[in-house]
Amino acid sequence: MMTNSMTSRLRPVQPGRTTLVAVLDIGSTKICCVIARLTPRPEGKALKGRTHQAEVIGFGYGRSAGVKSGVVTDIEKAEQAIRSVVGMAERAAGLTLESVIVNVTAGRLGSETFSAAVSLGGQEVEKSDLHKVLRVVNERSVRPERSIIHALPIGYSLDGQKGIRDPKGMVGDKLGIDVAVVTSETLAMRNLELVLHRCHLQVEALIATPYASGLATLVDDEAQLGVACIDFGGATTTVSVFNDGHLCYADAIAIGGHHLTLDIARQLSVSVADAERIKTFYGSVLPGQADERDMIAIQPVGSSHDEAPGQVPRAVLTRIMRPRIEEVLTAVRDRMQATGMMDVCGRRFVLTGGASEMTGLPEVARRILARNVRNGRPMGIAGLPEMAKGAAFATVAGMLIYPQVCVQEYAEPRGVNKLTGTDGYLSRVGNWLKTSF
Repeated sequence: MMTNSMTSRLRPVQPGRTTLVAVLDIGSTKICCVIARLTPRPEGKALKGRTHQAEVIGFGYGRSAGVKSGVVTDIEKAEQAIRSVVGMAERAAGLTLESVIVNVTAGRLGSETFSAAVSLGGQEVEKSDLHKVLRVVNERSVRPERSIIHALPIGYSLDGQKGIRDPKGMVGDKLGIDVAVVTSETLAMRNLELVLHRCHLQVEALIATPYASGLATLVDDEAQLGVACIDFGGATTTVSVFNDGHLCYADAIAIGGHHLTLDIARQLSVSVADAERIKTFYGSVLPGQADERDMIAIQPVGSSHDEAPGQVPRAVLTRIMRPRIEEVLTAVRDRMQATGMMDVCGRRFVLTGGASEMTGLPEVARRILARNVRNGRPMGIAGLPEMAKGAAFATVAGMLIYPQVCVQEYAEPRGVNKLTGTDGYLSRVGNWLKTSF
């Protein structure tokens, strides 16, 4: 089982070597599994921190079940949904998965910045010193009810001199470090891991959904100067702030695009499926000149197909959707102001996720956030089907980039593989035999 200390156990991809990576995006409205081949980029063409290019060889996609706001609510349904999607990707790639990289939205994501220092005694900074200072941060930040997902060093100082990018090899008396720590509730993580074990999959690494979305949609200059990325998902909206090239803040709000669908279904008295269709085809959060004249045909719940459909002006739909979007954006703004992140993110916001493609959303976001806003789409992934190239698949694209950048964060040393015990190889084989026959 996971420990409450640094949970990243992923081996970074080796420069110059081709490797296979499998990622699983468990959302509230969709589940997506991608198997990709990471091949080294030609010399001189590598982006900052992106040494490989991803080529998709297996893709599986389906409706989510048994998951709400990133939390497992029905273990049987969640298992069936994951098995179905992973099976599709395995058949397309012609291989069987043993472990996957999984995203985390559940468990009230939170982030804090911790500082620590160790004495060097005038010696040169070595790798062991970096690990020592990170261990001090780890001991300070671990709490029994929360698990650490990421521990990202965002700045070093030597004898009080800040702004040092890499202190290795430098000489000083005192080494200080600032670490951005992203955490989540341990029990939510355990349930997620339990479902995957029932599907005979190991968790290779966890990545916070807002971090993945930011990796996929932000360009280097934005991440350097300061930017916030808002991912409008099905049942959650997540926020990440990057500055100086590092993730320094992550948060999640349990309101998403599906809440808009439910608002439409309740107000217009239509089925959830019809509400989703109406939102997709006609939804807008910005009133238009012809909205009072444009009529939308609706089929009330319980009416027979012979009955003539009712009609509502498009303006009514806009009036239903806009308050919910304003609620989400105001909550994001208030949380960021409370933590001081509005100053850190500079003058720029990037919107991504399935619900971000709504008409008029950037304009409303500009007014509420008082910042420059643009829509972000995943970049730099080849071989994705046409349907998976939109903003709804930004998290998946970011999870394929993550193995190339995870070398920056502190990873818990890998333990020796056990053959017996609760998490040993023989125990896992026994569990597989019990559940399968």
